[in-house]
Amino acid sequence: MNSSRLPSSVALVACAASLVFTVAACGSDTDSQTAGTPSATEVIESSITETLAEASGCPTSAPENTGAAEWTLRGATGGVEVTGSTDAAAPVVTVDAPFSVTETQVHTLQAGDGPVVADTASVSVCYMGVNGRDGSVFDSSYERGEPVEFPLDGVVPGFQKAIAGQTVGSTVAVAMTSADGYPEGQPSAGIQPGDSLVFAIKILDATA
Repeated sequence: MNSSRLPSSVALVACAASLVFTVAACGSDTDSQTAGTPSATEVIESSITETLAEASGCPTSAPENTGAAEWTLRGATGGVEVTGSTDAAAPVVTVDAPFSVTETQVHTLQAGDGPVVADTASVSVCYMGVNGRDGSVFDSSYERGEPVEFPLDGVVPGFQKAIAGQTVGSTVAVAMTSADGYPEGQPSAGIQPGDSLVFAIKILDATA
């Protein structure tokens, strides 16, 4: 998998850690730590671990202020507005239900600077799936806080169309027809035959 740059918060914590290690080295061998109180080094190491865990997951918080939508689409019926996720917040998908499309449409909300994703790549993504019929969220890795990994040739056509050809790091949205989603429906997810689906997707990584 492609390596990703650490967030600035991790870099700052790492710098602070090096300073603490330097100061600690200058201390007296007889200095003792108050029982039950974590050392500065332990606090910093814990902070680094927590920051790395957050960076590798999917944000679960709702945005405080979404502002203008990054994509507004009028369908054959209804409409949809999508704002992609950030490092700290999940995406927002607002549906004017019932929303439907006669042709699958993909929109890049934020372009990444990683390599192009091949049609048959295995990817790691954060995503939210919304049913256009009633605007309900039927699946979301953002709610679970964990990304999902899968090969693109093993998912519904609309999902593949949304991700293949994009670059790693991109946030994309797709409004897919029932034919490109679940033409026979998916009762366990509340999807009925004919339902158009909307996904907001963050592409974290891809391997050939």
